[in-house]
Amino acid sequence: MCRLLAYQGIPQSIDRLIAKPEHSLIVQSYQPREMTAGVINADGFGIGWYHPEKDTEPFIYKHTQPIWTDINLPSVSRYVETGCMLSYVRSATPGQGVSLSNCQPFQDGKLLFIHNGFIDNFRGGLYKQIRDKLHQHIYQSIDGTTDSEHIFALFSNLLHTHPELPLEIALQQTLRLLRDLVEAERTTISANIVISDGERLIASRFAHRATVPSLYWIKNSIDYPDSVILASEPIFTDDWHVCPMQSIITVSKNLEIEIFPI
Repeated sequence: MCRLLAYQGIPQSIDRLIAKPEHSLIVQSYQPREMTAGVINADGFGIGWYHPEKDTEPFIYKHTQPIWTDINLPSVSRYVETGCMLSYVRSATPGQGVSLSNCQPFQDGKLLFIHNGFIDNFRGGLYKQIRDKLHQHIYQSIDGTTDSEHIFALFSNLLHTHPELPLEIALQQTLRLLRDLVEAERTTISANIVISDGERLIASRFAHRATVPSLYWIKNSIDYPDSVILASEPIFTDDWHVCPMQSIITVSKNLEIEIFPI
């Protein structure tokens, strides 16, 4: 079970987002408070961000080592500023290897994707079913072995087939399809997901036949005005809101928040 952090707002240094808060993502890697599976998040980490001025594809920095041991990250994260960022620390599901190809964020063009959760018995259950639904170019784009990347492939496949779909509807339909597959297979899924195209954040708090992982949001906090932060656990003391279970949460470029059921 991983820990997630996403930011949309005025440009900030990445360091100020992932390291400075008292219960930062780095602290959550070795001392999480609300994980429902696992103890620490030491199986790698990843950060994806968008340039605050240039219309380019996102940038990604990731590693298989624990985030607290990366001696390069403090310098990189102080240097880089962004108004849109996704980040996570990983606790690998048993049986899924620790490799760069299994580290998030995953990317498709301008889209970034992070996932906190799991599909139980993924290799023995939904692995082939998901792959059988993918177009060849999406199938071939999968580099790793995780359930997370296959969920993203299913989402990307839907968008490539129906490019007119808003991201939030594509995510909703993807999760509904996964729910049906999980129900038929009599297995379980949890899928807290955050997706961005650099303009918006689209997130879910979702599970079927499993405990729903924690997810919170806060807008215009005292120390981070003109912003929205999504986090698996509150990273500082303030008036955080619990994201409703079985819901989609959207954050617009203008920081408008909408929540609707899956």
